[in-house]
Amino acid sequence: MEENAIRNKYQELGVEGFYTQYGADYSNPHEAQIRQLLLQNQDRIDYNKVLDFCCGSGEVSRTLIEAGYGHVFASDPFTYEAYQKNCGRECWQYTFEDVIRTPIPEQFSAVICSFAMHLCPDEQLFPLVYQLFQSTSQLVIITPHKRPELEQLEGVQLAFEDFCLTAKGKQVRLKAYTSTFTY
Repeated sequence: MEENAIRNKYQELGVEGFYTQYGADYSNPHEAQIRQLLLQNQDRIDYNKVLDFCCGSGEVSRTLIEAGYGHVFASDPFTYEAYQKNCGRECWQYTFEDVIRTPIPEQFSAVICSFAMHLCPDEQLFPLVYQLFQSTSQLVIITPHKRPELEQLEGVQLAFEDFCLTAKGKQVRLKAYTSTFTY
């Protein structure tokens, strides 16, 4: 399904309705850009133990596993079936709300959220990011938007950003963040 078709279905069905209907067969149309951004930033992101948060059908996980990084974990409440089918691995089903209520009980070298953080309601963004930083020192967002701008949140610093272009000349952005939160 193309990006515009997905956006139209989000408007028609809502995000949860879209993934309830299409989640088992979801595939990100920007997998090539995700792959390019992850591989060209290997020296800047610690891939030793990664959580592929809101993993979709496994675009981040497949890229990292194929690049030789074996400690990749995943979570997505809507597309876990597509992830398990494409990656042959377990997939947790944490929602944004789950993570806000209870931090993920693991530590990761990086948490990577691809094409999903912009879907987090504004009022949940700070508590979600705060909780994610309890599980990692590096939060990486890949997005087709300028949103979310986590650097606007108190306690969050933009470490670096990168981008690549789609075939239509649109930017897909990678933003890596660190935290100055004290726990």
